[in-house]
Amino acid sequence: MLSTFQNAFKIEELRNRIIFTLLMLIVFRIGAHIPTPGIDSQALSAFFAAQAGTILSFFDMFSGGALQRLTVFALGIMPYISASIIIQLLTVVFPYLERLSREGEAGRKKITMYTRYGTIGLSVIQGFGIAVGLQTMSAPDGAPLVLATVNPWGFRLLTMITLTAGTAFLMWVGEQISERGIGNGISLIIFAGIVTDIPSASINSVRLVQAGQLSLLAVAAVAVIMVTVIFLVIFMETSNRKIPVQYAKRTQGNRVYGGQSSHLPLKINSAGVIPPIFASSILAFPATIAGFINLPFFQWIAQHLAPTQFLYNTVYVMLIFFFCFFYTAIQFNPIKIADEMKKFGGYIPGIRPGKKTAEYINQVLTRITFGGAIYLSAVCVLPAIMYGYLNIPFQFGGTALLIVVGVGLDTVRQIEAFLLNRNYDGFMRKSKRRTGARTLRL
Repeated sequence: MLSTFQNAFKIEELRNRIIFTLLMLIVFRIGAHIPTPGIDSQALSAFFAAQAGTILSFFDMFSGGALQRLTVFALGIMPYISASIIIQLLTVVFPYLERLSREGEAGRKKITMYTRYGTIGLSVIQGFGIAVGLQTMSAPDGAPLVLATVNPWGFRLLTMITLTAGTAFLMWVGEQISERGIGNGISLIIFAGIVTDIPSASINSVRLVQAGQLSLLAVAAVAVIMVTVIFLVIFMETSNRKIPVQYAKRTQGNRVYGGQSSHLPLKINSAGVIPPIFASSILAFPATIAGFINLPFFQWIAQHLAPTQFLYNTVYVMLIFFFCFFYTAIQFNPIKIADEMKKFGGYIPGIRPGKKTAEYINQVLTRITFGGAIYLSAVCVLPAIMYGYLNIPFQFGGTALLIVVGVGLDTVRQIEAFLLNRNYDGFMRKSKRRTGARTLRL
């Protein structure tokens, strides 16, 4: 990986892309510290400190702390992600969107346009809801979050417009990174928001060691666990099940096509980070509701659905399993895959084409999805074990680790692909020059 980054800066175009990406991420971090007008920052900080473990802290992680400070990027890029997931789910339901997804570049542009409209719509709704909610909330000491001198409707409109504009700008930044930078822009924005907590967690650990509250042996053990878990995540994210596929020979005119062997790769974790995100969002709602409704039943739910409680982790694992199979079923259609293979003369050795092939693919997909769900559950429950049972002063693992490792791997792959393409082009140019030189000598 280090040699990849060293070689990347030797190529001017790739170096410019990396520098552009870093500058855009710096712009994102600057905007994450520009506050929205009309907010009492001290009361807001005290309010969020009391909301640990709720859906607010969950969304604050993806915004890089911008929601806790209620900056112009408080909504982050989550409305865009939500709109993308909604459009993807609707593609399975509505034939019009399904046809667009098959029309190549033109269809992709229309789906992107609908995703942008959905992002703006969700941002307007969420921004207005946050503005109204802030006016009814107060810090634990009773101090209002919104300054008393602010006009109520003026604050609502200003906050809604500010947060919507911030999300639209982040969406533009992400698209610019994808087009003119390196890596997926939206993923890198989330990545940058998550890794900003690493320096503060490291400094906090050093202070605890100096104060004698954390031993060096515990720090060494945690370091070994972290390296092992990261290695496991990288291994699982790059693993896939290869189903051998053989293509029969067919004759068209005077040419013979097919006859080669290939494989159908199925990722162990084909659902990605979608199941943990959905599961965390659902489980964070009861704690959030309990913060506004002071009833014994809701307080009991909030107490037993805290991230360190056994009931929370049990339900969390069950939801992860459900969404793993649900999202995989949406992404992969074994019947469609079997029909495409049969159409181009492909078959799995020992399996009859058509229905039997679809059943075999579905059987393999079910098995590896079960293994992927176990892997996701283990990584996502790890923070509760380290933080709740081992008294580690920071959280490690979960959705944040999956996103960081996944985005890092994807970015390195794109850099390596760029380097490989550049080397290939250079090799072809050298070959042409050598061929030309021999021709001149002849």
